Amino acid sequence: MTPFIYARAGDAAEAIRMGAGDATAYLGGGTNLVDLMRETVATPATLVDVTGLSDTIEETQTGGLLIGAAVRNTALAEHRAVRTRYPVLSRAILAGASAQIRNMATVGGNLLQRTRCAYFYDTDGSRCNKRAPGTGCDAHEGFNRIHAVLGASVACVATHPSDMCVALAALDATVHLHGNTGTRTLPFTELHRLPGDRPEFDTVLEPGELITAIELPAMPFAANSTYRKVRDRASYAFALISVAAALELDGDRIADVRLAFGGVAHKPWRALKAEAALRGGPATESAFREAALAEFADATPLRDNGFKPALATRTLVAVLGDLAGAAA
Repeated sequence: MTPFIYARAGDAAEAIRMGAGDATAYLGGGTNLVDLMRETVATPATLVDVTGLSDTIEETQTGGLLIGAAVRNTALAEHRAVRTRYPVLSRAILAGASAQIRNMATVGGNLLQRTRCAYFYDTDGSRCNKRAPGTGCDAHEGFNRIHAVLGASVACVATHPSDMCVALAALDATVHLHGNTGTRTLPFTELHRLPGDRPEFDTVLEPGELITAIELPAMPFAANSTYRKVRDRASYAFALISVAAALELDGDRIADVRLAFGGVAHKPWRALKAEAALRGGPATESAFREAALAEFADATPLRDNGFKPALATRTLVAVLGDLAGAAA
């Protein structure tokens, strides 16, 4: 590991001042960043510990929840309001990593974990445009079973690893940011980038900008929501496909729906085409299947992951079938 300077910030303003220098990184639970430092993939000169940021979960005046960036993943998953009003979020968090990692990981850190694959970690033998821009992407011709089928580019086909972020994309969350120019908010679905020709940038954050909170809107029908993750082994594995869904019925018709996929793109994938196809229509298996087919109509599978659109379709049909039964 490369030597570095460690500093602890007491609040967001102090963290911004400390993070103004070059080669500075913010440290939450460290579950991704420290791992990357150990492998010399990341080599920050200064670490600014931001676990002193808010670790509270508060009710908002509009009926939602404001979640501090330093809230631990376990605490968020176990929070009563989250479990009852946004169960998709609780289930997504519990599907990720291990209990020990969830106890350490922070909400802000989870959002900022690197989009990555095995070639990103292989500093000695693999080309990776995300790690070393301009060198190429060995995943295109290599083992690409877990890689993207939507929104990828010649430069990068890695998939975003977070489960929590898939749920947040489906829930219309808002990100609260603090930077050198002040504070701002951003729709969660706009936080992460598709790779294009600059895959080394995972988010649209400005240099030194800090996530201070995540806000969930009031969404009564999110009480009928769930998260399903399909993976190669039962625990501690990234998703091949995951689905976050919330469903509201009006009789036998779909009054409203929120959908997002994991394991398919460089960012959590909000399924807007599928939502549009479903909204106002019948809550039937055939309608669910047609919606999934519409979402994956432009999918571009690689050699090893051609199964993903079909797997995503079957998973979505199963998830919406369960939610429709629960809402009936």
